Amino acid sequence: MAEGRMADPGQSEAPERLSITSTVTDGIRVLTLAGEIDFHTGDRLQEALAVAGPTTARTVVDLDRVTFMDSSGINVFIAAHHALSASGGWLRLAAPTEHVLRTLQLVGLDTVIDCRPTLSQALAA
Repeated sequence: MAEGRMADPGQSEAPERLSITSTVTDGIRVLTLAGEIDFHTGDRLQEALAVAGPTTARTVVDLDRVTFMDSSGINVFIAAHHALSASGGWLRLAAPTEHVLRTLQLVGLDTVIDCRPTLSQALAA
């Protein structure tokens, strides 16, 4: 059940590259991404993951609409994983597309960060 919805104000700057929508579901922050995660969009993703608030300790990133991800995304997710873990929280990746999942598997990130096949599985305790 969604408790709140906030569109990223920077979304209109480059919607063809990466859009980020933040919602809260059952006390878990969900970042829904669409587009490409690369050198040009990694900073925006890093900022979205770093936003502090009462629901940021537990974060799920929905990758269902991500069409491309390079090492920039890997680095951002590793940093966010460490930061959230250090604060007693966690990061989960949900519903990666085939291409993104392959990238996660090639570098072994799926063994470091909890990666679930669907958003509902990522939201489950």
